[in-house]
Amino acid sequence: ELLDPGAHNINLVTPTHDLPQILPTFGDLPVPVVMNCGGYESVETIESLRGRVQIFLPDFKYAIGEVAERYSFAPDYPERALEAIEAMIDVAGPPVFDEEGILQSGVIVRHMVLPNETKNSLRVIDALEGLPKGQFLFSLMSQYTPCGRAAEYPRIARPLRESEYNRVLRRLEASDLLTNGYSQAMESADQAYIPPFDLEGVLEK
Repeated sequence: ELLDPGAHNINLVTPTHDLPQILPTFGDLPVPVVMNCGGYESVETIESLRGRVQIFLPDFKYAIGEVAERYSFAPDYPERALEAIEAMIDVAGPPVFDEEGILQSGVIVRHMVLPNETKNSLRVIDALEGLPKGQFLFSLMSQYTPCGRAAEYPRIARPLRESEYNRVLRRLEASDLLTNGYSQAMESADQAYIPPFDLEGVLEK
């Protein structure tokens, strides 16, 4: 159904727990399959996707274990995510675009800057600089919008300040990562971009 109106890819969002059921149904598709995930994956899972997923879109949320434990209860996130991203690069290969500039294979690593956690973001850039040059794309995001349970965590219970984002952006500009990547404008942080998650449009069977 997605292919008929001209979808450029089939995007699986946080699909790890359903991969054994999803992937065998695909067969050979005329468009890339994307794995869109939070980065906390095992190398074994990524290896199992060789030849089945062409594009990986992982987050690299944390490079400091204490920050990962505070917000995601996963103190080993930095090591696990970095290993998974390296495996993704090995499986997908370097970025390949078609004649229209649409990604056909490769890895885009995303990182969203959090308020009061710029040290974590700077460490993320440091860690990613250690990966093979030119073998992945990087996306720095400014779109953090406090909602949900953010009020329970005073450090992130406010919007990101432009000064905080600019500090990270300056470090990024001094690295090699932005030559193969993207950065967001501060206007990206807006409640209007957050879906209502009210299940409207979901078919009941």
